[in-house]
Amino acid sequence: MVLLHVLFEHAAGYALLVVREVEEISLLLPQVEESILNFGKFHSIVRLLAFFPFKSAQSALENVNAISEGILHEDLRLFLETNLPAKKKKTLLGVSDTKIGAAIQEELGYQCQTGGVVAEITRGIRLHFHTLVKGLTAQSASKAQLGLGHSYSRAKVKFNVNRVDNMIIQSISLLDQLDKDINTFSMRVREWYGYHFPELIKIVSDNYTYCRLAKCIANRRELSEERLEALEEIVMDSAKAQAILDASRSSMGMDISPIDLINIESFSSRVISLSEYRKGLQEYLRSKMGQVAPSLSALIGEVVGARLISHAGSLTNLAKYPASTVQILGAEKALFRALKTRGNTPKYGLIFHSTFIGRAATRNKGRISRYLANKCTIASRIDCFSDVPTSVFGDKLREQVEERLAFYETGEPPRKNLDVMKEAMVEATEVAAEIKKKEKKKRKREKKRLEALAVAAAAEEAENSVLETTMEAEENDTEPKKKKKRKHQETSLDENGLAEELLPKKQKKLAQEEPPQSDKKKKKKKKVQEED
Repeated sequence: MVLLHVLFEHAAGYALLVVREVEEISLLLPQVEESILNFGKFHSIVRLLAFFPFKSAQSALENVNAISEGILHEDLRLFLETNLPAKKKKTLLGVSDTKIGAAIQEELGYQCQTGGVVAEITRGIRLHFHTLVKGLTAQSASKAQLGLGHSYSRAKVKFNVNRVDNMIIQSISLLDQLDKDINTFSMRVREWYGYHFPELIKIVSDNYTYCRLAKCIANRRELSEERLEALEEIVMDSAKAQAILDASRSSMGMDISPIDLINIESFSSRVISLSEYRKGLQEYLRSKMGQVAPSLSALIGEVVGARLISHAGSLTNLAKYPASTVQILGAEKALFRALKTRGNTPKYGLIFHSTFIGRAATRNKGRISRYLANKCTIASRIDCFSDVPTSVFGDKLREQVEERLAFYETGEPPRKNLDVMKEAMVEATEVAAEIKKKEKKKRKREKKRLEALAVAAAAEEAENSVLETTMEAEENDTEPKKKKKRKHQETSLDENGLAEELLPKKQKKLAQEEPPQSDKKKKKKKKVQEED
């Protein structure tokens, strides 16, 4: 008899459920399938043993990230050690994910099972979870699931390792789409303008040049020798420009109305703008590949390297592929057709677009494609896992492919791989040291710039504070002078050093005009004394 426990991971927390004991676990499957919709019957088979709620949303996100990566979180470890029985041999733990099952079996020693009965029991638990756990409603459970789902998706998008590769994948996809669209639109311009000037198609073969000429010439009857210089600028050939002028004079094309010419010109300008945008996009792709996969782009070219990354899904996936897979990457349909019909398997896929296979002889194409796929695998692994990606290894690997081509043609033996890699290692260390020095200098410059900005901001703040204080002082100085006089008069001291009493203006004047009575009496007394 084996006791089956089922671990269920929910947005609200971990739940451990115990299943009714049976002789064989396979006998539970029909019983579970019958009772899955009825909670009473299901509860008789499965009952809740323990529930561990997450403390916060951050804790829930950490646990879910650990489960998705197949890592045993400390919370889950503590929960299982606390609630699972000590007899590990007689205990079977059912889990929904094989990765976490392998981690539990490796670290805790409990035997884990996935699929079959466990999958059906998990379905039932998911359906009746809010009923099994007391205090948890269906609404709160759905809210927890929605919140955790949003935070998990946001974290996955934010910390995506392949976010730089995604730019390359989108760029190469857009570049291929633009090539198709520009080709289709150019053929439409040729067909449309060909009714008016059919001879131009034979003279000019390039689509971009043809659209520019159709916009420049417009009505062929108005084309004269005065516009010969403009034609030479577009065609970059005086003989071709003269041939276009001669053909316009003796053309078999039909006459065209001005409104039709306006439409042709506007459509030609759109095609021209698309072609110019394609050139800019190719430059952007070249710069991105130089940053992300310099060795691969130096070996096989930016466009082919970007196609390999796009087909693999990311640079990390491409680095994990063996050379045999990289060799036929892009030729899966031909491979499976060959396996089905027991025919010859394809020798190359996307790497056929590189210049090396085109330059090799027919009998050597398979050999050089195998060798090139081997070097592409090495280059992609160097780009993916090196700290400072450089194009040194890509250049050396390209030299090796060139030497191998020369060996197939002339028989000249190539250099040994060990010697080439030693040279590459020495050069790569020097280049990496230079890059680190440049980055250090750049950081110092940035630090000085930030310090200068901080000093300037502090000086500006000091100036503003000084201006504010001066403004306040000026406001204080520009008060009415009368107030100052009043204050001066009010605070004036008498002879004895005592402040005068505050009096109205009229009383003060009277006091100043009339001398005190005591002085008058003294004078009268003096006069009387003199008369006597």
